[in-house]
Amino acid sequence: MVSAGDFRNGLTVEIDNTVYQVIEFQHVKPGKGAAFVRTKLRNIVNGGITEKTFRPTEKFPQAHIDRSEMQYLYSDGDLYYFMNNVNYEQIAMSKDDIGDSLKFVKENEMVKMLSHAGKVFAIEPPLFVELVVTDTEPGFKGDTATGATKPAVVETGATVQVPLFVDQGDTISIDTRTGEYMKRV
Repeated sequence: MVSAGDFRNGLTVEIDNTVYQVIEFQHVKPGKGAAFVRTKLRNIVNGGITEKTFRPTEKFPQAHIDRSEMQYLYSDGDLYYFMNNVNYEQIAMSKDDIGDSLKFVKENEMVKMLSHAGKVFAIEPPLFVELVVTDTEPGFKGDTATGATKPAVVETGATVQVPLFVDQGDTISIDTRTGEYMKRV
């Protein structure tokens, strides 16, 4: 059991038979009245976000989340296929279940599947990926004083803002949590 006063970002708890992940929390101690915890929670089943307040002494059972490494094989229409490299079991997931979590992931790369009670609810890509720039406009000489950026399309089809010196064919490192350019490789 976890009390609301012990909430942390990323913690998963079960509230009213639904599993939520804490996105944000704030301990509030008003000048008058009792303290409370203001939270922003994400429903792991449908992805909906709710804001709730709790007394710091309220207790909730912690939900156990299983993380398993799987290899992203390929996509076929609206289905994405993954394989467990230990027992070679394959699973298919729909485009609606995945969302945009694979926009920086190439085929045959490893991802983490997050599941609760046997149901996969999210996919975590690697924190950093290296992708080749397939399309970008050339940078203009003299425009670098302001730290300007330009859009670039990478090999997975995603668009990233990159510095002007990055050209087509360059390999760049991307932070998948924010979608930001990190460095040229």
